[in-house]
Amino acid sequence: MATIVISEVIDPMGIERLSSVGEVHYHDDLWHDPGQLFQWIVNADALVVRNQTQVGAELMRAGKNLKVIGRLGVGLDNIDMVAARELHIPVVTARGANAAAVAEYVFACLFHFSRKLSAIDQTVRQGIWDRTLGGTELYGKTLGIIGLGDIGQRIAYRAQCFGMRVVAFDPWQLPTHMAVMDMGVTLTTMEELLAQCDFISVHVPLTPGTRNLVNGQAFDRMKPGVCLINTARGGVVDERALVEALNCGRVAGAALDVRIHEPMTADDPLREDPRVLLTPHISGLTREAGIRTAITVANDVARVLSGQTPIAAV
Repeated sequence: MATIVISEVIDPMGIERLSSVGEVHYHDDLWHDPGQLFQWIVNADALVVRNQTQVGAELMRAGKNLKVIGRLGVGLDNIDMVAARELHIPVVTARGANAAAVAEYVFACLFHFSRKLSAIDQTVRQGIWDRTLGGTELYGKTLGIIGLGDIGQRIAYRAQCFGMRVVAFDPWQLPTHMAVMDMGVTLTTMEELLAQCDFISVHVPLTPGTRNLVNGQAFDRMKPGVCLINTARGGVVDERALVEALNCGRVAGAALDVRIHEPMTADDPLREDPRVLLTPHISGLTREAGIRTAITVANDVARVLSGQTPIAAV
């Protein structure tokens, strides 16, 4: 029977599916202890991780029986894909499984910025009845999407339902692609996007080319009063430059679901900033997305262990 090691949180339905093809060893905090992880990987046929477990070449080589790596999500920055290919270990992901959840999170942030209901609720509870606190509308505003992939397209579709103008920067998209031809998204340059958008949402993987993509120069080009949302990876946004942009008033607000350091450090300069909404990397972790992600990855891991071809291999 195959040995399956799971090092991070997974929905029970995923464990149930994997148990049908092997012996599951589930330790949701195993990623905290690399030494223990190396001990477990020696006899593992499959390793299932989320985003915290660092799966490097040394770990893969230690797994002499390792036949497949399951990634509970879509980001691959914690997996050495070069080593995986060299060792012929397929990596399967939950492509699209949490895209709707992330898109809805982005809209929760947009409403947080435009209506500020939580802060207004507190004033009412304090006995203040201020009807000038109506906020602003999303209707007619320009939303910029950096990275028009699966998540970006879902956000664009929803934004148009709210009457927003949507522009996007994505060098992999063509004018003939559906998001442009059928959804009315305007492809533009990064510089033009920064200059005209009221809201900017980031949806690119973390690679050497995208690290600090949103940097000091990018903030300088942004429309004054812009609000930034990052659900991609912390390293895509230069956080020191963001602090400066907030302090000089260029950026009115930011919503950060992902950080360079996760969890955030005690001396984090954004910890006490009321203009910044901070969440613990949960944009794609709705109950429904958790189930879809677990089942999608578990099914593909089971396919590989059964000698079949996976559907969502990278």
